[in-house]
Amino acid sequence: MRLTRALLAGAAALTLAGCGAGGDTEAVPPTATGSLESLAAEVKCKPNMQTDADEIRQALCRNGDGRFVLATFATDRGQREWINDAKDYGGYYLVGRKWVAVGDDGVVKALRTTLGGDVEVGANHHAHAHGG
Repeated sequence: MRLTRALLAGAAALTLAGCGAGGDTEAVPPTATGSLESLAAEVKCKPNMQTDADEIRQALCRNGDGRFVLATFATDRGQREWINDAKDYGGYYLVGRKWVAVGDDGVVKALRTTLGGDVEVGANHHAHAHGG
């Protein structure tokens, strides 16, 4: 569980590093399926593996749209638990069947035009960004 929380913190730091904007005017394709490597290939990213375990595989990715975390899960339940925990850190989540991509708003919207999926938004921490 400590490893998962550390990975969530890393993903959160990546998502909070940038802010994006844009509209949802793009057509959304059917939601992609497959291994982490096949999803990464679809969005033209060479995955830098961070976790390769039975229950989760997670990699850092970068493509022409920006940086993001791509993760695949062994079970739907494991995926939902990970997303629910991760959303406490904020960020934008593109969710497919047993996979998730995490990045800033613009990156997630761009990935959605290739991978399909549903966008979920984590907690908003902007009110706490500046203390004074």
